[in-house]
Amino acid sequence: MKRTNTFAVRPLSDTEEQLLRDLLDASAALWNEVNYQRLMRYIDEDGFESGVWDVDTGRLEGQYKGVVGASTAQQVIRKNSEAWRGFFRLKEQYHDESNTSVTDHPEPPGFRGNEDDGRRLKTVIRNMSYTVEWGDRSRLEILVGKELKDRYDYTGRLRLEIAGDLNWPDYDRQGRLDLWYDETDSTFRASQPVTVSADARDTPLADKTAALDIGANNLVACTTTTGGQYLYEGRNLFQRFRDTTREIARLQSKLEDGRYSCERIRRLYRKQTRRRNHAQDALCRDLIERLYAEGVDTVYIGGLTDVLETHWAVETNAKTHNFWAFKHFTDRLACTAEEYGIGVEVRSEAWTSQECPQCGSTDRTTRYQDTLTCPCGFEGHADLTASKTFLERQTSNTVRPMARPVRFQWDDHDWSESSRSHRPNEQRTDPSTVQRDGNVASGET
Repeated sequence: MKRTNTFAVRPLSDTEEQLLRDLLDASAALWNEVNYQRLMRYIDEDGFESGVWDVDTGRLEGQYKGVVGASTAQQVIRKNSEAWRGFFRLKEQYHDESNTSVTDHPEPPGFRGNEDDGRRLKTVIRNMSYTVEWGDRSRLEILVGKELKDRYDYTGRLRLEIAGDLNWPDYDRQGRLDLWYDETDSTFRASQPVTVSADARDTPLADKTAALDIGANNLVACTTTTGGQYLYEGRNLFQRFRDTTREIARLQSKLEDGRYSCERIRRLYRKQTRRRNHAQDALCRDLIERLYAEGVDTVYIGGLTDVLETHWAVETNAKTHNFWAFKHFTDRLACTAEEYGIGVEVRSEAWTSQECPQCGSTDRTTRYQDTLTCPCGFEGHADLTASKTFLERQTSNTVRPMARPVRFQWDDHDWSESSRSHRPNEQRTDPSTVQRDGNVASGET
């Protein structure tokens, strides 16, 4: 079965960091050149697929292999080909009237920044072109092109120290490695797909279940069958999103007639998206770690289709789709959960936010901000109550919380327990990615 190890890496010196940056930047430049030529062929052929594959990728491979290495140049081109094939599959599904899975018109693969504003530092390395060693001196070694090594008077493979422990140390085969620079927390990261035996497990046998209520005021409310409850608060994040949206609207109002964007507006959009994605990624990692520790093997997520049909409002739609990007979040959560061997299922959560857990009424309850009340005497946190009700529907068992909920607030870098939690902030250890501590490589060979 397929699993993924994700970890942070660090160059051993300033020279090696600059070498790594040049490698990632050249890979991004190669992606952009291949993508641009394919996009031009796609436009020239009036949207037909045939011309896209006529690009002379061999010439581009030869142009860049001295810097990134021949195998890496091949992998970057191959990954771009995969992106274009995925685009054409989505386009075909979009135009298939019998297929309702794709509702938005697909767009061709995008570019990884540009030379003037900076490229997104990212590359992909063939499975035979890197080695990973785990232990007291965990390290990653990757191939580098001869021109780049000569430029920095470097010999051998580029060695990077690894921070943290991996979830799947005993794998049968490793796949193509993704390596990139995460601008949000100034960290180089790697993602290693691996194949493990069917009977391998990341945890001891787990049989617990969790359910999530996803929103925007509170991004995630979680209840587990062990009685644990977690609440990730999002009001500050949403306020910053709205402030940026207003600034974008103000700048757009000053544009000349016929113009809809400028570089400053595009930068704000990119910054807004990066902030949201960083908060999402950190939330997924933090939550899944906690569920993993509790022995959870299945997570239920409430689908929004029937909820929005019944309770649609402009602000609700803006928060759920524009701000929190529900589908992007659920996809990211599923990918993170897969690393830990946890399954994710989307189920209907209709009326869970209105149902009283004491009397079962849905038409007599009242919600005001975060509080749900009922004439029968019930009063509780609306989102946590909804996640508990949702969980009970999926398991057909009564769930009784064992302690006060743990509340988290975002500080632009980590999700930390708020002062309203029942215990003080704790130092967390990410079994997949540790940013400052963990097993690191020695400079010795």
